[in-house]
Order: sequence, then C-alpha cells, then structure tokens
Amino acid sequence: MNGSGVTILDGVVVIAYLIGTTLLGVYLGRGQQSARDYFVSNDSVPWWAVLFSVVATETSALTFISIPGLAYIGNLGFLQVAMGYLIGRIVISFVLLPKYFDGELVTAYALLERRFGSSTRRFASLVFMVTRIFGDSVRLFATAIPVALLIGPIVPKEYVGPASILILGACTVVYTYHGGMKAVIWTDVIQIGVYLLGGIGALFIIGGDVVGGWSTVIADASARGQLQWIDLYTGFDRPHTLWAGLLGGGFLSMASHGVDQMIVQRLFATGSLPLARRALIGSGLVVFAQFALFLFIGVGLYAFYGGESFPRPDAIFPRFIVEAMPPGMTGLVIAAVLAAAMSTISSSINSLAAASVHDLYLPLARTRPDDATLLRTSKRLTLLWAVILIGGALLYRDEGTPVVTIALSIASFTYGGLLGAFFLGLLVVRARQRDAMLGMAVGISVMSVVVFANQLSTWFPALAPTLAPVRGVAWPWFVLIGTTLTFATGLLSSFFSPASPASVSSSESVA
Repeated sequence: MNGSGVTILDGVVVIAYLIGTTLLGVYLGRGQQSARDYFVSNDSVPWWAVLFSVVATETSALTFISIPGLAYIGNLGFLQVAMGYLIGRIVISFVLLPKYFDGELVTAYALLERRFGSSTRRFASLVFMVTRIFGDSVRLFATAIPVALLIGPIVPKEYVGPASILILGACTVVYTYHGGMKAVIWTDVIQIGVYLLGGIGALFIIGGDVVGGWSTVIADASARGQLQWIDLYTGFDRPHTLWAGLLGGGFLSMASHGVDQMIVQRLFATGSLPLARRALIGSGLVVFAQFALFLFIGVGLYAFYGGESFPRPDAIFPRFIVEAMPPGMTGLVIAAVLAAAMSTISSSINSLAAASVHDLYLPLARTRPDDATLLRTSKRLTLLWAVILIGGALLYRDEGTPVVTIALSIASFTYGGLLGAFFLGLLVVRARQRDAMLGMAVGISVMSVVVFANQLSTWFPALAPTLAPVRGVAWPWFVLIGTTLTFATGLLSSFFSPASPASVSSSESVA
C-alpha cells in the first residue's frame, strides 16, 4: 500500500472542490426571471449535458460506495440489471416521452391530470415526494462513510457522521437554491467527470499494486467465478439473475426514468422530443459502462485485500481510498464521492420543489402569482425540502445492509403504483380517475407489505407464516409486481362503471 491516510493536500483538494462547485452553481443561477427558468432552465440545455446529468443523478454516492462491494462479495451479476435499465429507457423514449412533449409541462404528473384529473396528479406527486425523501435520505447518509474518513481526526467520533452530512448538505443547497436546474445540470456534468476520473485512477492503482497486475487479477477472478455475469436462475429470490435484470430492471428503469419527476424534469430541459430521446437512451449506454467500471474495481479490490472479510461491503472502497491512494489522489476520489452525492441531492431538492409548486401550490392557488413571486416561493420550498432531506439522513440508522439495496428497495415499492397508473391511462380508454387512484392505492399498499415483509414478521411474529411466500422476493421484481397490481386493479375497476365522455375524450387526446 502506498497511501498514508488523509493528508493536508487531500483536505485542500476536497475543500477547493466544494467551494468551486458551490460558486459555479451560484454563478449559473444569474438572470432567472421565472419558476420555469428555475425548474427547467427555459429549455436551453444541450442534450449531451442532460445525458450526463441523468447519469450523474442516478449514480449518487451509492455507485461509488456500494457497487464495488457487490462485486467484492459476489460477481458481476449486477450488469444484468444494467441491461434492463437500458431496455426500460428505450421503451419510455417511444411510449411516454412523446406524451410529455405534447404541451408545456413542467412535471411528469401533469400528464396524469390531463388524462384522469387533478386528484390523481396530486396523489401521484405526493407519492413521488415521500419516496424521494426516504430514498435520498439513505443516499445522503451513505456519503458520510468516506467523508467521515476525511474529518475523523478533527471531529469527535460521535459527531463525525452528522457533521459530514451537514457539510455536504449545506454546500449543495447553496448552489441549488441560487442556480436552479441550470446549475444542477452543469455541475452534474463536472461531477460525473470527477468521479469517473477517480474510478479510472483506482483501476490503475490496483493494477500497479497487485503482483502480476490486472492480468493476474482477471485470471484469479475468473477461476473463482467472480467474473460471471449471466445467471439463468428462474426463481424470484435472487436479485442478480438474467430475468430479474431484464424484466425487473427494465420496469424499474421505466419507472425511475419515465414517471420520476427528478429525471423527467431534466428531459424537459432539452426542449424537444428527439433531443430528450437521445439523452435518455444514451444515458443507458453510459450507465452500463459505468457499472462495469465500478464492478471491476470491486474485483480488483478482492485481489488487493486478498479476499479479506469486511463487516460492511460499503466500507471496502472507502478504506482503499484512504489507505492505498497517494496524497492528492485520495482527496480527488473523496471529492468524486461528494460529487456523486451532491448531484443526487441537488436534483432531489430541485425536483421536490418543482412538484410542490406545480402539482400542489399552483392548482390550489386562487390566483396565479406573478413570475417574481412564484420564483421566490420556489426557492423557499427548495430550502424546506433541503431541511427535510438532511434531517432524514441524520435520523437514518445503519443495519449492515448495502445502502444501494436499501435505496432501490425504497423506490421500488412506490414506483410500480406510479408506472401502473401511467400505463392505465395510455392503454385503457374507459379508465377514470377513481380507477387510477384505486389501482395506485392497492398497488402501493400491497407492495409496502412485500417490501417490508421481513420487518413486519419481526415486529408481528404471528404474521410470519402468512408473509413467508413474499419474504424472499428480490428487489428487482418489486416494480414489475407493483405495476401489474396497479394496472390490473384499475382495469377491473373500470368495468364496474361506464366511462364518462370526458374521460374517453381525454384518453384519446393523450393516448
């Protein structure tokens, strides 16, 4: 090992990155005149910048921290899920994106209002808000792992985690508050460059420190079966199989990139359907390559540490960053982790504020505020959501499970309800608002039981035998099951009452 822990130079690199990113975001926010400027950058962002912003947003700190750990303790099976992610994006690009660009929309859920009514839009938006807060609180918590290594020597142990969360949250909210979506996207472009550079640097260091280099790493990993990435198992209890990846991962991607405001809002910023489609599909290709990069880092780390056992998979790569990287490079990679986290946090805060303004505040306002007033309201809501998100991260407690699995599970139990409602509106002409809301309620309620079956069995032992059939269902299947439940419930409900003329007309105009 050639590292010497965190040095003053590393601290300077990290501090310079945080200050530079914050100042850039503030600078990019100049000239804003309306909430539309603030939330979709007035359709003025190049498609390639949106592509990298999408990748940076969905990556978060989890890719940097958790994905190498998955390969360290297993194999490359996560690539099957990444294949599904690409398939899901292709479907959304030709099914939902054309609907989004048929009008001046700012949030994804305005499409549900056009099809079903305002109550459906508000309900879907609230579901998005709750899911985003819980999921991104876990993502922000994950970032405390490497930051704690940086500030540990100067902060009392019991305050290291909270201090790292507060520092990161404060820097992110400053540029998000001032810069809006334009700042979020362009800082994302810088951030993805930083953390990909850090990942590539890790590959070179591992190859130089392991006897025999990467040829030995690959040969030994192949002999152990660590390079296996296709699993034809047909059960529902393994997350990284071909069918769970292609079907489950595909539906998860359709939901996360088709009905999640955080991603859809970016696609609006391209200004046109062809450019949005190019950005979305291109992001799937980049994400696949990115997952491959970080999985191979995990394979290399196994050789580097000689297969040493770690109590938490999420701690493996952060330990390597501090122990093995040279001064300056350690700071760069810690900055890369911060970059990934800041990208997701800023996106989450901005999209939550957008949904609050356009899905809740404006529809209920007696008169529409002028542009200046609405812009001030948007920024205040940005601050409010930042406080809630940071507070959730401070309350989270680690239980030893890889945080990437926790975050994806949280998102999965509501995504199915949202995606099912969109499909219901597109495919079932006779469906009305009541059918959509009933379908979402049933889908989300059932999936809440499925996702949290293990916890419910612990809290209520008498329910354990009843919950046994669903306790082993792997997380990639959650969205597919939830979508099916929501769609089937809404479809069945639609047969018990005739569709109104308004509903049919609205369906025809959207679908």
